Amino acid sequence: MAKTIWGIHNDTLSDELIDQGFISIGWDNVGDLHNISGGREGIKRALLEREPDAKPRSIAGQAGVLFRFSHELAVGDIVVAPYKPDSTINLGVVSGEYFYKADAPTHRHRRPVRWVKIGLPRTVFTQSALYEFGSFLTLFQITRHTQEVLTVLNSSTDDAEKIAETVDALHSSTTNEDPAEDQSPEQPRASRILRHTRDFILEVLSSRITPQEFEELSAALLRVIGYQARVTQYSQDGGVDIIAHKDPLGVEPPQIKAQCKQRVSTIGAPEVQQLAGTQGDGELCLFFTLGTYSRDALSIERQRPGLRLLSGEDIVTLVMDNYDALPERWRRLIPLTPVLVVADEAE
Repeated sequence: MAKTIWGIHNDTLSDELIDQGFISIGWDNVGDLHNISGGREGIKRALLEREPDAKPRSIAGQAGVLFRFSHELAVGDIVVAPYKPDSTINLGVVSGEYFYKADAPTHRHRRPVRWVKIGLPRTVFTQSALYEFGSFLTLFQITRHTQEVLTVLNSSTDDAEKIAETVDALHSSTTNEDPAEDQSPEQPRASRILRHTRDFILEVLSSRITPQEFEELSAALLRVIGYQARVTQYSQDGGVDIIAHKDPLGVEPPQIKAQCKQRVSTIGAPEVQQLAGTQGDGELCLFFTLGTYSRDALSIERQRPGLRLLSGEDIVTLVMDNYDALPERWRRLIPLTPVLVVADEAE
């Protein structure tokens, strides 16, 4: 029997979801759902007691999430859990029944999960799959990209770039899931449009420029925020791809040394340590990558003054915040336009 694939959003908890192996939702004031009889209708009544002025449609939607989480998720079902802090995606398998953790400070409704793939960059998935994952609902079924999710989940490697190649091969060999025909029925409000734009920029930077051009873009970003930056010789650079200063002549401290890795996979501690090893007295170091960093790598950043690790999401933010100041070369590569959109909170 085919297992259901669920998407779940959690903007409240972070590392504990992975460390302790669970997924969770809010609505703590409803209490333990085991104590509410009457299924979905019983949950509606419990919600109405706490929110007497809420609109019927809102109550029905909230009750639907709580009922699905406690009654419809089954052991063995697959969960796709976007992780907002670093915009990665985690995949896991439900491993136990619903429980209510009364002593937890928040998000007391929980289900045990065995995580299979964690910290996947969004570039692993097709844009249409990301759009489906971006549903406004807290908990929802994924129906249009099941094969893509299963391909990633069952991949024998944790290397994000190799997984992405497998996904590309899947779509080149089948027409069962045509991204061109996949459109979400939900309204494209502000947060979804922003996420789509950020994914587009990340995709361009990861697949449409060379590693050398990525170094040149990184230097351009340093220039638009006020630094004098130059790219070093492309090969045999000793682990330093960019040198930057605040003063035009480059003689006043501090000097900034930057390393650039046009990768969507996780950067580990050895690579960060290599850059840190070039840091002299009074110098600063930057690491540019399109992926994320391991915990050991982030630990080095916390312990070493003057070292800053920039992830793909950080670079996208720099591009968007300084877009108008970027040279035309980069604006042609990443064509963006300002637009007014419907706010998420609109009725």
